[in-house]
Parts: sequence; structure tokens; C-alpha cells
Amino acid sequence: MIGIIMGSQSDLSVMEEAAKVLDELGVKYELDIVSAHRTPEKMFDYAKNAHKRGIKAIVAGAGGAAHLPGMVASLTPLPVIGVPVKSSNSIDGWDSVLSILQMPSGVPVATVALNGARNAGILAAQIVASSDSELLDRVIQFKEGLKEKVEQMSKAVKR
Repeated sequence: MIGIIMGSQSDLSVMEEAAKVLDELGVKYELDIVSAHRTPEKMFDYAKNAHKRGIKAIVAGAGGAAHLPGMVASLTPLPVIGVPVKSSNSIDGWDSVLSILQMPSGVPVATVALNGARNAGILAAQIVASSDSELLDRVIQFKEGLKEKVEQMSKAVKR
């Protein structure tokens, strides 16, 4: 199971893309709002106990100062994938990108593109698939589907 968390409901439209791709891949997930600044106790509990509930990786999205992914990564033994979210209070999204990307040594956060929750969901599934052969087969099929889509687009525009 994958944990998908975000700092605010305003991040939901971006973070739902991770949920959608996990649905496509048949991966169970939980989705919640966990604010690093407004609900720090909830964040601490979530990060410290996710692995005890069967979570295998955490996708954490946040905008603005974007402390959620890094703080969760500092507290959990699980891989954390950060999704910088371009929010209404952001500096064109760069504040979120840099807050998630520039982590200190020892506290890694895998970081995807601005608003890149779909890729975060795929990466989380690939991490879990490294020890789940059935999921690995579904990821392989998913990747083949991407190839087929590009081949179809190529045929449609090729002259």
C-alpha cells in the first residue's frame, strides 16, 4: 500500500493524479491531508507509524514552503517521494521545488517535477514492484502501453 498525503485540500487536484495512476496499476493506497505546519502531531504520528500499517512508500505533496515531504522523510524509514505543488502562495513553484529537492545529507526525498504527482505514483509503484512480482508485471505492461501510445501518435502525424 502507498500513502498519499498533502498539506492542504488545495493540493488535492494535483495529488489525485497519483491516486489515479495507482488505480490503473491496481495498487492500494490511502489518501489524506497531513499539514506539517497546522497538524504537526498528526504528521509525526503518520510518518512514524506508516510502515507499521503496511505502507511501503509515501508520496507527499506540498506547495509554498513545502516542508511536508522532508519532515516526513526525517521521521519515517520508508522511501518518500516529494511532489512540489504550484500553489497560490508560491513563487512560481520554485519555492516548493527547492524546499523538497534541497534536502540535507541523510534525509533523502525523491523529487518529481512541479505538479508531477502522476510520476510520483508511478515511481512509488515501481519501488514496491521491486519486491512484488505481480505488480512488476503490471508495471511492465503499463510501460509497454506508453510505448504503444507513442507509436500510435507517430503513425498519426508521420508524413
